[in-house]
Amino acid sequence: MSLKWTDTEDIAILLHEKWPDVDPLTVRFTELRQWVCELEGFADDVKLSNEAKLEAIQMAWLEEYNAARE
Repeated sequence: MSLKWTDTEDIAILLHEKWPDVDPLTVRFTELRQWVCELEGFADDVKLSNEAKLEAIQMAWLEEYNAARE
């Protein structure tokens, strides 16, 4: 699977699997961008990231994080 910045849900699931105890709202965008780039299967250009894409990923990850705590 080759992930791009627009694969928000898939990225969020992988982030939650890798860091299940991390509250996504505590992660700075610079750190989030690095973590996404380090995910297995991520193959997009880091220069294509922007605040809107990172925020969408963060919010999708937050949904996964909250769902796991219900």
